[in-house]
Amino acid sequence: MARSGSAIFLIFFLVGYQFAGAANARDRILQEPGYLVPIEESSPILAPFQHVRFCLRYPSECRSDPAENERINLNEETAKLLDLVNREVNGAISPTIKGYGSDLQEGWTISPGVGDCNDYAVTKRHKLLQNGLPAKALRLSVVKTATGIGHLVLVVVTTKGDLVLDNLTETIRPWQTTDYHWLKIQSAADARLWYEVKAASPSVSQANRKLRVADR
Repeated sequence: MARSGSAIFLIFFLVGYQFAGAANARDRILQEPGYLVPIEESSPILAPFQHVRFCLRYPSECRSDPAENERINLNEETAKLLDLVNREVNGAISPTIKGYGSDLQEGWTISPGVGDCNDYAVTKRHKLLQNGLPAKALRLSVVKTATGIGHLVLVVVTTKGDLVLDNLTETIRPWQTTDYHWLKIQSAADARLWYEVKAASPSVSQANRKLRVADR
């Protein structure tokens, strides 16, 4: 009987801990300082080839509405939604590395059982679109990690800065604190088009380094 009671207590403790963790993550998003230096577009650049294929396969995911807002109001409700979608998708897709000659489909896929960073990013964008967030504020971005590996993330443009939803972490972070090298980003005006990410000025780069240190 004592063991049964201990087991029940452990279950409630773990559930409470997970709930508190999710709540803390949402609070952290809302309480972040104003990381209001946005990602800036530079010159037009070729879209990733797999994104072109993705738009042919999922045309509704690549439509743009000129009347939409390019930035979402980050409040408790939207912070909760971002955290929920980020965690759910990260948990729903089993990670893998797609290679040529494998049995896995090479293209970017929404909600596969097994997938890579591209599938996580497009699935998160799809789910946020389904929840009514504007396409203009949901922008895929190609980056390189600190070890030089190509990676795709979803950038959500908000009233409190540009936030990154990433399959490598449960934490939603301002783009300045990621330690990524930003290469190209989906256009806000036309979801089929892409731009180079403008290199940050020395003063902004220095501020970003300070933000990364403070964020740890």
